[in-house]
Amino acid sequence: MLQYDQLPLGSPLIDAALPDLSGQVVRLSAFSEPFLAVMFICNHCPYVKGSIEELVALAQKYQGKVAFVGINSNDYERYPEDAPEGMRSFAQAHRFNFPYLLDETQATAKAYKALRTPEIFVFDQNRKLRYHGRVNDTPKDPTTVTEHTLDLVLAALVQGQEPPLTEANAIGCTIKWKPGNEPTVRIG
Repeated sequence: MLQYDQLPLGSPLIDAALPDLSGQVVRLSAFSEPFLAVMFICNHCPYVKGSIEELVALAQKYQGKVAFVGINSNDYERYPEDAPEGMRSFAQAHRFNFPYLLDETQATAKAYKALRTPEIFVFDQNRKLRYHGRVNDTPKDPTTVTEHTLDLVLAALVQGQEPPLTEANAIGCTIKWKPGNEPTVRIG
């Protein structure tokens, strides 16, 4: 069985400084909200397309309590739809209410050990990892969702409770790695 390393729960926030759609550099450590949701997303993935409205709605619902930030780490040379121009169009079409950052070197995705889009990492007030995983149980088709996993986790955290789940396998497309950047695989 193939296995990939994962960022352990309780890990500290891995800071990054990445450009947003206007070219301004945004630091992950600069958000002041009590919680931070770092989302690896892109423009072309049908799983992101199927769950993006829920992510935008959650960013609105938890405004002031949870900062949301989207990061696109895909190789846009091979997947042109994920290029910065496509990011701008995608963000405008879906009325993003959070920064959408470009991880051109893929160093941030590698540091987080992210593998999929969408894949979510939620950090608490102390910027320790409290949840890693999916948006919901069927991100490709919002009409069939039976568990809004991320919403359940955030609702508990903002109320000072333990989340019902701390990990739920991310469901989505693989991050489109630049040749030679692929994550290390273990067999076992």
